[in-house]
Amino acid sequence: MERLEKSIVITLCNLEKIFPPSFFTIMIHLVVHLASEAKVAGPVHYRWMYPIERYLLTLKKYVRTRSHPEGSIAEKYLADKSMTFCSRFLHNVETKSNRTERYFDGYYGASTHTSLTKLEHGQVHRYIIFNLDIIEIFRNLHIEDLKQRYVYDMINHFHIIDISFSYLFNIYV
Repeated sequence: MERLEKSIVITLCNLEKIFPPSFFTIMIHLVVHLASEAKVAGPVHYRWMYPIERYLLTLKKYVRTRSHPEGSIAEKYLADKSMTFCSRFLHNVETKSNRTERYFDGYYGASTHTSLTKLEHGQVHRYIIFNLDIIEIFRNLHIEDLKQRYVYDMINHFHIIDISFSYLFNIYV
């Protein structure tokens, strides 16, 4: 943050060399304060007013009687929540809460459920562990550890590496 705070001044000076003076309004000056504001107040989503303003617009749209806005907002809010609650029990009627996607053409074919046997599960697990590039770092560390502990001929046995690496990888993760 300190680096950003120092570099923004230099960046704005370089931009002043490129762009005309009419480009630099008072709003450009506020960029200087962004780093210090982030240090003091934290991430912007904790103090952002946009969702609140959107909800206030929704409440403003609820007003029907301008002489009694609070009452009409309360009535419309209660009616909206009641309709949403009741619509959850209407299974054959398309409502706001159970509407299908706009470009949904439905599913093709029948679905099938397949469960793996213990042997197939082990084969899939071994395939993922020994062929995923992200895990290669852990795999190499484990092989080096085995080389230090045991004779090199034992390391060539795939079964020993498989059993011990599966167990240790669960501990790593």
